[in-house]
Amino acid sequence: MSTFEKLKRFISQEMRMSAVYQPVMLIELIRNKGRSSVAQIAQSILNRDPSQIEYYSLIVKNMVGKVLTKNRSITEKNGEIYTLKDFENLSPSESQELIGLCEKAIIDFEIKRDGSHWDHRRRGRRPVSGTIRYEVLKKSSVPLRALWNFR
Repeated sequence: MSTFEKLKRFISQEMRMSAVYQPVMLIELIRNKGRSSVAQIAQSILNRDPSQIEYYSLIVKNMVGKVLTKNRSITEKNGEIYTLKDFENLSPSESQELIGLCEKAIIDFEIKRDGSHWDHRRRGRRPVSGTIRYEVLKKSSVPLRALWNFR
């Protein structure tokens, strides 16, 4: 059986899915001549994850969009569209220089934070165990009954 026939049978008859991960990975591998890094495959999955788009859409609307639009008057918002004010007055070389400055600001920020600025999003962080949480709460001045009702 050829590679094509094996893959076609797997995809159309044998593949069991609880998420889109398998076909997304196969698409990435096929599009990249049979090889892709973990990061490339992860990016492809991310690109199809509407929950991440929703999450970062809220970041844009409630944080960065407000700063650049209301606080700094650098952008304008009309419905769901942001516009850089007076963009038409920038030359291509000025645009490239500004992009370079933004890239440098990102790199400087990441170096200053030593990569820790994404730590809150990492799954590897270990949560506080229930036992430790209980011991801390037991020693606090708040009655435990009030905390159990809080949940």
